[in-house]
Amino acid sequence: MKIRKNDIVKILSGKDRGKEAKVMEVFLKEKKVIVKGVNMVTKHKKETGNKNNPGGRIKVEAPIYVSKVMLVCPHTGKSTRIGFKIDKQTGKKVRMSQKAKKEI
Repeated sequence: MKIRKNDIVKILSGKDRGKEAKVMEVFLKEKKVIVKGVNMVTKHKKETGNKNNPGGRIKVEAPIYVSKVMLVCPHTGKSTRIGFKIDKQTGKKVRMSQKAKKEI
């Protein structure tokens, strides 16, 4: 998957369209990501006997499909597609910005 944890992404569609935020978690098999402060849903939490854990309604981030986000290039600050290239010196595959043509 081209999007990784701690990447800054821009939301392309939905109620949070246009927001830029950090990727908190990536689910490879489901092709979904959790983005900080985006796609907030209300969870009803049951009260336990512990004073530190009261019940109630809490807001948490729900996963969104990876196709609904686009990486923000760290060099230009604009959203960009991601490509891969093989580094000639190390022989490893590295991500690169399609707009800036620079390594991410």
